[in-house]
Amino acid sequence: MNRLLLLPFLLLSLVACQTLRHAELIHAEAKMKGGQGVSVALLKGEFDNHEQVWTSREKSAAAIVPPHVVITLATTPRDDWSVWYIHLDAATPIDAVWAMQLVHSAGAASTLLPYRALIAAPATGASFDATQWTPLDACSLGGTITATSIHVTANVAACAAIVPGIGAQAALLPLAIEREGEWLHVRLYADQARGVDVREDARKVQVFGGWAAINGAGPQGAGDSNDWHMNRAIRLGNEGGRAVLTWRDGKPSGYSLGLERLTYREGNVPVLKLSVINDAGGRTLAYAWANPEATRIGINLGWVQVGLERVGRVTDRDSVSK
Repeated sequence: MNRLLLLPFLLLSLVACQTLRHAELIHAEAKMKGGQGVSVALLKGEFDNHEQVWTSREKSAAAIVPPHVVITLATTPRDDWSVWYIHLDAATPIDAVWAMQLVHSAGAASTLLPYRALIAAPATGASFDATQWTPLDACSLGGTITATSIHVTANVAACAAIVPGIGAQAALLPLAIEREGEWLHVRLYADQARGVDVREDARKVQVFGGWAAINGAGPQGAGDSNDWHMNRAIRLGNEGGRAVLTWRDGKPSGYSLGLERLTYREGNVPVLKLSVINDAGGRTLAYAWANPEATRIGINLGWVQVGLERVGRVTDRDSVSK
């Protein structure tokens, strides 16, 4: 048979098998007992590999810099299901959304089964509907899933067989996942082109909120001036978060705040760094350091004053300044 004619036949067969498998999974979930004993905290929050990207750039100009990836895990009303939003921050950004189902077998082995949406805008959050998703069995990730950690990998060869039918989003399909503590280590399908051990090391984002006051004259403003413009709802994540400072009329002042966790090579000391940035050239004008576990951080340069306090973690898809 001509190979060009055979390919559509195989793809149609694959779709039919996936549909049948989907029906089997939906109607047999009571037997699967997915999600039992797994902490909900494992499957929610925003994770960012900002420091991994920064460290690679600092090592050498010739270093291969990993892509900046942001992964948001959102819970659903069903304990064994979560929705994974994966964003690749590149010249041409790529976004993918996967539903993930925890499947525990009778033994110690467990599976994290990815699903792709059957419709353009599937319901999420409280309205999540498992029937709007179809399983990608060939890309299931097996391994160990406990109450506090996930260590699973996929069969790369088996997964590769169905990738052509998934489309561009397949680049962001997880092939290996390690979730423990504040870390989410993920090897994506696209990472194979960069090496056998390449992965994204993303850390859970903690959110800081507070206030900032900027003098109307900018850096030339006097500390005893009465021309202060208050920003009372500053909110940014600690993994490379940015917040634009505005004048009282809402227009950008030309200055921003940056918040990031970094580890400097010279002292190998991890820090939480708050920066005041000139937007025109991206230059850091001043910064303050605290230990990564700090719950408060601030800076006072006379013409700009900032006070931030940790208010929690990103637990859903609410926007946070980046």
